[in-house]
Amino acid sequence: QLQLVESGGGLVQPGGSLRLSCAASGSPLDYYAIAWFRQAPGKEREGVSYISRSGGNTNYVDSVKGRFTISRDNAKNTVYLQMNSLKPEDTAVYYCAARVGSFPTLDKYKYDYWGQGTQVTVSS
Repeated sequence: QLQLVESGGGLVQPGGSLRLSCAASGSPLDYYAIAWFRQAPGKEREGVSYISRSGGNTNYVDSVKGRFTISRDNAKNTVYLQMNSLKPEDTAVYYCAARVGSFPTLDKYKYDYWGQGTQVTVSS
């Protein structure tokens, strides 16, 4: 059974950076496409970025393009989300999720395994 644990969240000022990590255990991570989602208070959980099993295919929601970068190190069983130029509207709980199979998507209903989330707060 795959387990995912996020880390790296925290409080950062607008314009700052954070790197989130999603560490997997229980199964080789390269079996799965991985995505990051986020959920702000009172809002739906939205897809932020995904990465294919090999790392060759990535995608981002428009609001983070040019600021966030997703990557993976299958040897370390870890996926990362580098977040730069953070804005207050990026404040949310960030979740990583894994999907069996090769085709990644930002549809949260397509994902089989979820981490517990890590809080990101962007505020001065």
